[in-house]
Amino acid sequence: MPESTLDIQIKTLPHQPGVYQYFDADEQLIYVGKAKDIKKRVSSYFTKHHDYGKTRVLVKNIASVKHIVVETENDALLLENNLIKKYKPKYNVLLKDDKSYPWICIKKERFPRVFPTRRVIKDGSEYFGPYTSMKTVKTLLGLIKGLYQLRTCNYDLSESKINTGKYKVCLEYHLGNCKGPCEGYESEEEYAANITAIREILKGNFKDSLQQFRIQMRQHAEAMQFEDAQKIKEKLEVLENYQAKSTIVNPKINNVDVFSIISDETYAYVNFLQLSHGSIIRSHTLELKKKLQETDLQLLELSITEIRQRFNSNSKEIYVPFKVNLGDELKITIPKLGDKKSILDLSIRNAKYYRMDKLKQVKIVDPDRHANRIMAQMKADLRLSEEPRHIECFDNSNIQGTNPVAACVVFKNGKPSKKDYRNFNIKTVDGPDDFASMEEVVYRRYKRLLEEEQPLPQLIIIDGGKGQLSSALKSLDVLGLRNEIAIIGIAKRLEELFYPDDPIPLYLDKKSETLKIIQQLRNEAHRFGIEHHRNRRSKGALTTELENISGVGEQTIVDLMKQFKTVKRIANAKLDELEAVVGVSRANKVYNYYHKE
Repeated sequence: MPESTLDIQIKTLPHQPGVYQYFDADEQLIYVGKAKDIKKRVSSYFTKHHDYGKTRVLVKNIASVKHIVVETENDALLLENNLIKKYKPKYNVLLKDDKSYPWICIKKERFPRVFPTRRVIKDGSEYFGPYTSMKTVKTLLGLIKGLYQLRTCNYDLSESKINTGKYKVCLEYHLGNCKGPCEGYESEEEYAANITAIREILKGNFKDSLQQFRIQMRQHAEAMQFEDAQKIKEKLEVLENYQAKSTIVNPKINNVDVFSIISDETYAYVNFLQLSHGSIIRSHTLELKKKLQETDLQLLELSITEIRQRFNSNSKEIYVPFKVNLGDELKITIPKLGDKKSILDLSIRNAKYYRMDKLKQVKIVDPDRHANRIMAQMKADLRLSEEPRHIECFDNSNIQGTNPVAACVVFKNGKPSKKDYRNFNIKTVDGPDDFASMEEVVYRRYKRLLEEEQPLPQLIIIDGGKGQLSSALKSLDVLGLRNEIAIIGIAKRLEELFYPDDPIPLYLDKKSETLKIIQQLRNEAHRFGIEHHRNRRSKGALTTELENISGVGEQTIVDLMKQFKTVKRIANAKLDELEAVVGVSRANKVYNYYHKE
């Protein structure tokens, strides 16, 4: 029975933190959830027995699943909150907007106050967060208050009012919690320096502040004030484990569309993140099939227009990874660092995961399309004149200089064709000479294919560097195949690809599928060669030990090995045990050989 679309989607989900979304048969969003590991969490819905009736109904109505990958669990929690508020899915608990996550505000005013709030007001003030726990907010503010003396009053501390003596210091000043800027006891410059340090703490850059806390802790300990020292230690631990930055929400990023693109030889994937009031409210990835080798620039411009029309976006600014031309009315931003770059990176990450999921699904559902894409990619990456549908890879094995052998493994359409694998015992070379051995096996392989009129490969891969490649080329020259088959050598350590008559090696991206297939070919050739080499050595050992016994033939040896498995066990066997397998006469010959004394 063929797998359903939902089954394939679940199989290809990533093991990453993020948010998953369930849709029904009418493509309506019915549930949003967060997870530390998306694949494990979603899979659990379909493998566990659910006691709660509503959950069983939910699972029954799931027709498809989508996901958004984020950096941390904290980000997943915030994104889940945003999506539930925006779409109000049928099976989610209703979240009301008046219960927002807390922020820390640095108020835009002379001698700024620093305080917690659940309301983000666009008055020029700075907001940091959101925080998933009010405990974290209180801890941070407690740390800040213990290190910097800031005012807590809401007076208008204009220069004129301070100079006229309008205000008097309050109890906070006498307790040492405030330096009294209301009476001019603290300068605006000194106060601003403290605000700068606090801003760095809230951004997560609190190296200097941590050092000062450690000094405070030591001072308390030296003064035998162990309770105070312990309190600072606990605050330090909370602060050191705290992640100040969230890639999900930033109140300064408002009404913005974010686009990124990932592409290969045949397809491109454009991810779209929609931000409203500083929150991600939508993620969508568009798949495009290339027709005329379109560039990423062409595809991204086309996709931005299509997606903005499809989702009826009216935002005046977009973030993109490179410059695009979409007219003068739209502001184009290419983020380089900070929160904007983090949002763009998140979009790129989601495009990559979408592509990976699609490739996994295609491999299951449409193996021909998967093979076509791989072949097109290899042709481009390796600078070949045709797709390498048939690849052969050679490797030598002469461990400790004994029984030299070589292996030839065959891949067709990017997959092993084990029935076509071949082993070679080296015949014309004395001793361990890898270059001469390679020359021999390449000649023997393709001389035979020519004689039998068998199809030749489009690509030969030699496991070795320039020397091995040169040896293989000599054989192709003799056979007149030098310009008929593409051939490359791969060095063992640095994954360098060598081409004939080119002294400069080619380096592929370490994560490229082309390099992975070449590595798989090389590893398979090595495994196959070692296996054959081991068998030859075992056979050699068997011949040396048993065939030296007068009157013992091949069938006797086979019968003994089937029963005892190893030569050592045959040597240690009792006479009656041997007789039971090969009879009295031959058992005596074997027994006497190992018990001459």
